[in-house]
Amino acid sequence: MLKQILLGLLFGGAFGFVLHKVQATDPNKIIGFLRLTDMHLAKVILFAIGFSSLLLFVGLAIGFIPASHIHVKASYIGVIMGGAIFGVGFGLGGYCPGTTVAAWGAGRKDAIFMILGGLLGAWAFVLSYGWLLNNMSWLFDSVISINETNKVTLAETGNPKNPALFSMPGIIVTGVIAIIFMAAAFLLPDQIRSASTEN
Repeated sequence: MLKQILLGLLFGGAFGFVLHKVQATDPNKIIGFLRLTDMHLAKVILFAIGFSSLLLFVGLAIGFIPASHIHVKASYIGVIMGGAIFGVGFGLGGYCPGTTVAAWGAGRKDAIFMILGGLLGAWAFVLSYGWLLNNMSWLFDSVISINETNKVTLAETGNPKNPALFSMPGIIVTGVIAIIFMAAAFLLPDQIRSASTEN
């Protein structure tokens, strides 16, 4: 247990450090990204997704990462609605949960309000979960019904609990997607629209 806590602190601290170094703890950078006037974070995110996905599936292919560690979340109507609410908060506040904590660690005092808001929202959801389940059960209806678990992957991961849409090794599909994402990170312009066009 202590080892898990220490590893969590180590990797969490490293992740927060990287977020700060790539300027993801600056709400102005995040809002500029959402407005398409500053594509720096878009480039970072595209490259990070492509590179880390490739590392993950290489690790799976060589047996370094057990396939049983791959978990797929089911899609529910409530998840989509919650994602929309999250997106609005992301745009208004200029923070997401990870960047908020890292920004607080970097000394930004405004981040504490986002952290408190997130904790309050989580607490409200926990208290209302039973009522939502009984009175608004449609929130928990699956968006897509493919199998009994409503969980599916694009290609094979090696985990039988996650059936694949296509009978192809995950490393091939991920390799193509990773190359596209990393190439897009380099080819994307610094801005798609001018900040002056917003007014």
